[in-house]
Amino acid sequence: MLAALHDRDGRGRFGGRARLGIPGNADDWASAARQLTEGLVKGSERRGALPESIVAFLCQDPKDGESAREVMERLRPLAQLLRTACGALDVPVIEALCISDGRFWSYCCPSAQCCPSDGTPMGLPGTSVLAAAATYAGLQIRGSLREFRARLIPWETAAALEQESALNAVSMALIPRILDDECRTVVATETLDLAHRVMRRFADSTSAAGAPGVSGVPAVSDAAGVSGALSADLRDDELLCHDEAATLILGLQDRTTRDRAAEWMEGDEAGPALRLWRALARRCVGPYGEHAAAPLTLAGWVAWSSGDELEAREALAMALGADPGYLFARLLHQACNEGLDPESIRRCLRKERVDRAGAETIASSASSASSASPVDAGGASGAASTPSTRVASRRRRKPRSTGSAESRPGSRPSGTAGTRRPRSTTDGSPAPEAPTRAGDGTGGGTRSRRGAGRHGTKQGET
Repeated sequence: MLAALHDRDGRGRFGGRARLGIPGNADDWASAARQLTEGLVKGSERRGALPESIVAFLCQDPKDGESAREVMERLRPLAQLLRTACGALDVPVIEALCISDGRFWSYCCPSAQCCPSDGTPMGLPGTSVLAAAATYAGLQIRGSLREFRARLIPWETAAALEQESALNAVSMALIPRILDDECRTVVATETLDLAHRVMRRFADSTSAAGAPGVSGVPAVSDAAGVSGALSADLRDDELLCHDEAATLILGLQDRTTRDRAAEWMEGDEAGPALRLWRALARRCVGPYGEHAAAPLTLAGWVAWSSGDELEAREALAMALGADPGYLFARLLHQACNEGLDPESIRRCLRKERVDRAGAETIASSASSASSASPVDAGGASGAASTPSTRVASRRRRKPRSTGSAESRPGSRPSGTAGTRRPRSTTDGSPAPEAPTRAGDGTGGGTRSRRGAGRHGTKQGET
């Protein structure tokens, strides 16, 4: 994690923060350091306050058989890459700390008296004034990053083989339908309907269990530790069948379906939705690891929208680990790290939901109107014709005036197509023809005028 420091008028303060999961492959450290540094520095610059300096924190628990000091030495090249990337943007790193197994080391301080080689013990949890104030305010201690990741990583149990078989079977039937433009909308509707049913199932199970929580979410991240979270996740896993999980995982690979699912971000929908996205992330087993990018991104978005930035950053970082090119995760991760307000994204999603509901209502009304009969009570066609009927009528009348000029308003209706009967004068003789219009090469027709010369196309001129 990188933390920006600002010094204005002799008063220092913390600025923005940027966090990214440490890549497992050391070859990716250089690009990760550049991405993290640029996100923090440029984001701070856009907000009008370029940081004067940066503090870097490298936090990682030891692996099996590894000591905390070995973790510090293993991450030393990454600390140097972070310092170099910040220096390239003219922002110095004044301190780089490694935190592992309850101890911390400084990569910048060479003094053994200040920073011993075995590290400096961190304060015991719950002994600080801040911890006491948080307890008094009713805030509960959150789990560690390892516990967060344990709720999102794919299964490695015997059930993973059954889930992989279900994913193989469902993908054979579902992927061709998603690729078909005509069936894609139907698949999206089916996927979202299934997700709704599972969310209701989760909410009902919580109500039946009587577990306390906000918006249907049990309070599992409390002082009980990982045991409460584990029991809640196991309960959700039992409520979700392999075929249902496979259908939802593959259905969410469609971006339109995923964006509509992102609308379940607040109120009573947020809690069950977050539990569902966690459960689906755990089901992306075996060769379907990249498919976890969609549910992990949705989990990160709902967590961020609900105010839990810690889980949001972890889920979004895991989504980028599953698929580094997943644009939705990259955008949300950058916005979360830059400290943007998620309300701006919520407003856009709310508007999409309202607009889509309005369009569906209009389409339903149009469908009902088109199915109604246009015949009136007497059996004849209604007087009010539709626009398409009027256009068709005009198109049918148009050939009748072929060979004659367009009639003026107020002229009498034409007779039969082709010729008109000459109008007689008062003495019974035919009206004289207009010499200036006859045979002028304009189609052989004459314009209708008041009095004389009102006739159609002459014989022999068609």
